Amino acid sequence: MTAATGVRATARIRAVADGRGGTALPVLAGEAPLALRRTRGNGAEARVMLVGAMSAPLGGDHLTVVAEVAAHARLRLGSAAATIALPGQAGGEARYDVRLTVADGGELRWLPQQLICAVGSELTVRTSVELAAGGRLVLREEQVLGRVGEEPGRLTSRLTVRVGGRAVLDQELACGPGAPGGWDGSAGLGGHRAVGQLVVVRPEFAMRPVAARTLGEGAAVLPLAGPAVLVSAVAPDALRLRRLLDGALADLG
Repeated sequence: MTAATGVRATARIRAVADGRGGTALPVLAGEAPLALRRTRGNGAEARVMLVGAMSAPLGGDHLTVVAEVAAHARLRLGSAAATIALPGQAGGEARYDVRLTVADGGELRWLPQQLICAVGSELTVRTSVELAAGGRLVLREEQVLGRVGEEPGRLTSRLTVRVGGRAVLDQELACGPGAPGGWDGSAGLGGHRAVGQLVVVRPEFAMRPVAARTLGEGAAVLPLAGPAVLVSAVAPDALRLRRLLDGALADLG
């Protein structure tokens, strides 16, 4: 770690079926500021929390989260608090990479708290998911542009999801100072400062596709190829964004 290059840190989680109807975690290792804590599970599901050990990501930092769910294991992975991207002394762009893998019969719920881009920050987020044909996923991303009363930082976010080797989603969002024109207009965020997406993958969706529809003001349900559904939402603030996405997940059953 140096002031010139920022922090490089990786958190790794591997979940496997324990043979007794539960889930074991043979790999649970994090580097500061990505501390990992196992919490009380629910039935067959293991639960892990990301706990920030220091302010991050700052300018120049590169943080990576890698989670692998083996066959018939169940993992719920979240974070204890919101992640705040700050400019930092090193300056430059910060990167946050999330790489998730789910085997056949495995299930992953990736439900972190909001990611907030403070004024002056530059953050690139890359989330990639690889699921076997029989894997299950609930993924929630929530991004907030600026803290209360301040201008937004710069955010570039890309989310890719592959199921059974087939790409079902590849989308990129760029917001804040220096982003392509129109990001805050009616064809973009429409003046809102909170944006989120929910991806749900279930094998049964392939046989019973979910219909496209709107969910109140600011949220839409979009069926994807194969057994996947995308919910996109914008809102004035993080609280209302969470309500939209929670309502969408409850509506999907």
